[in-house]
Amino acid sequence: MNKILHSTIIGDGHPLFILHGFLGMSDNWKTLGNKYAENGFQVHLIDQRNHGRSFHSEEFNYEILAQDLKTYMEYHNTAKAHVLGHSMGGKTAMQFAVEFPQKLEKLVVADIAPKYYPPHHQAIVAALNTLNFEEIKTRSEADKKLSESLTDFGIRQFLLKNLYWVEKGQLGFRFNLHVLQNKLEEIGETISEMDTFGEPTLFLRGSRSEYIHPNDATLIKKHFPKATIATIEQAGHWLHAENPKAFFIKSLEFLNR
Repeated sequence: MNKILHSTIIGDGHPLFILHGFLGMSDNWKTLGNKYAENGFQVHLIDQRNHGRSFHSEEFNYEILAQDLKTYMEYHNTAKAHVLGHSMGGKTAMQFAVEFPQKLEKLVVADIAPKYYPPHHQAIVAALNTLNFEEIKTRSEADKKLSESLTDFGIRQFLLKNLYWVEKGQLGFRFNLHVLQNKLEEIGETISEMDTFGEPTLFLRGSRSEYIHPNDATLIKKHFPKATIATIEQAGHWLHAENPKAFFIKSLEFLNR
């Protein structure tokens, strides 16, 4: 029996699957998810494996994450959907597109390119490993400890959204830190050199982000010949959180086209 990814489903209409990034969860997309739902989509906010409320597993790579999405679609009797993915979720979405093109209508990739990225989350993982939940009993204590090595308040808040009560008096993280820190190399992996997806695709990049460079356009077009690349101004890598209005307008216009 295949395990099914956890999701929150909002609205009625055309299926739109949304995939969060590394150490994120479906809740990160709730506000935007509601807006898409108000505009005629049945929005599936999905937790990828080892994240959010989805199952934990020692296996973790983009082929498996794409297969998880296919299994999820079949479970929900969805023949075709739009897929929107951010960062790691964008990589999953790209892998899904090239492996199962018949299941996808339009693809939206948020601030990630189809290329290899060297591991760069080590500082965050190291900071998370300093949290001893035998001693830390409140969210504010966890924040205080993280602030010793992570000065960015926004990043700390993003990470702390994953805190939950494992049992009475015992905090823990929803993500599977043990597996994810051992799979950092996999997070940076890319689709194979020959893979392509021929349907309409939108790449959205943050104007202040380093993840998609102007010279990545050739590579993007090679894999996604019908791709357009648009910039979200005044936004970094978390472009959907930093400029949600522009992100929503550009993505909705593309999905409705």
